[in-house]
Amino acid sequence: MVNLTKIYTRVGDDGTTALGDFSRTSKTDPRLQAYADANEANAAIGVAVTSGGLRDDVIETLTRIQNDLFDVGADLCTPLQTVYEYPPLRVQAEWIDELEADCDRYLAEVEPLRSFILPSGTPGSAQLHLATTVVRRAERSAWTALEAYGDAPGTAKGQGGINVLTAKYLNRLSDLLFILARIANLEIGGDVLWQPGGGRRQAPVRRRRGPAPAAQVADDPRTDDD
Repeated sequence: MVNLTKIYTRVGDDGTTALGDFSRTSKTDPRLQAYADANEANAAIGVAVTSGGLRDDVIETLTRIQNDLFDVGADLCTPLQTVYEYPPLRVQAEWIDELEADCDRYLAEVEPLRSFILPSGTPGSAQLHLATTVVRRAERSAWTALEAYGDAPGTAKGQGGINVLTAKYLNRLSDLLFILARIANLEIGGDVLWQPGGGRRQAPVRRRRGPAPAAQVADDPRTDDD
């Protein structure tokens, strides 16, 4: 049970903060950046949920994810140890499996992408697109923390690496949020498509490696892949 009796403490006025094992570190620590970004992602999803217009099953999925993201943050802020007095919250591989199952289930409802799409349409879709970008940043921050501290357990407070499953979870979550943003636009007929040059010109021709029919036009407006 969490019991917050006072919000400000002043102990962080020296530029440090506490990790999950009560050791202290700089507020510029990449671990702090990672779990702060996870917290921001949670808030962004909350805005999407409260913006209205999302299906009940989508809200149920997002609410589960919001609870997960608290655990992701707790995991990121607690260094891996060989032995714990009290085992901390850790991201589980099964949670990633759930995200992948969600991706497959919701993706079956939308048409295959043949164009880039705009973060637009319904308010819920636009907010989910925004949440997607925040989660992608959180994933990058998690990998940065992993590069700095590794994934090996430590033997003393404040020492130890990062659970790699946190970064993997955030990776799959960004995929799911992108799909759910598309789901949220089904009520208006689907995605808002990107128009090259703001609609001022046609999509560029996509060249394939090796022999190909002349002047073959791509199905989507991506840049040349050479």
